[in-house]
Amino acid sequence: MYKAKIRLAYRIVIDNTSTLTWDKYVWEDTYKEYLMQNQQFNPEENLKNSFRELLTENEKAAQLHYLVGIAASGYVAQLKGNLHRVTDVLGNNYLPFTNYQLDIVNSDITDQSKHKIGITFYSPLLTLMDIIEGCYLVSKNCEDINGLETLMFPVQSHLSICYYEKNTSKHYFKNEIESQN
Repeated sequence: MYKAKIRLAYRIVIDNTSTLTWDKYVWEDTYKEYLMQNQQFNPEENLKNSFRELLTENEKAAQLHYLVGIAASGYVAQLKGNLHRVTDVLGNNYLPFTNYQLDIVNSDITDQSKHKIGITFYSPLLTLMDIIEGCYLVSKNCEDINGLETLMFPVQSHLSICYYEKNTSKHYFKNEIESQN
């Protein structure tokens, strides 16, 4: 019996101050891709240096989020569906993810140091059993069965529940009422 099905999201922000090797490669390659893709939305006669200026001028430039994100896809594939920056309380299991979304926070065609991106990783559906001592108690199993293997992920910055589906089955509510009596 689950209390709720959830999906967790974890956001990484990468800029010129990032120190991890993976981040540096993603930062460099997404900037190169931004320079190439920017040209189709940024006419020379009305050139905008920053992404935010370009977006204000040309709403179609929002496609750059997706187009630049393609440059990160090989690096994301290297993670093999496990985000190693978010470990369970035992330090053993990593946050599984099934997809991601890259967004450009800002960039500038004249100054690479202003290039800043965010990558949000999304977990598969998980069963949220409870929040105990500042940790999400979850299971990778979403079936309504009596026993579940669980993991505990600490509640932390940049980690959020982005999807929530409350259990509304009569069986669940009957057992909850019985356990409270």
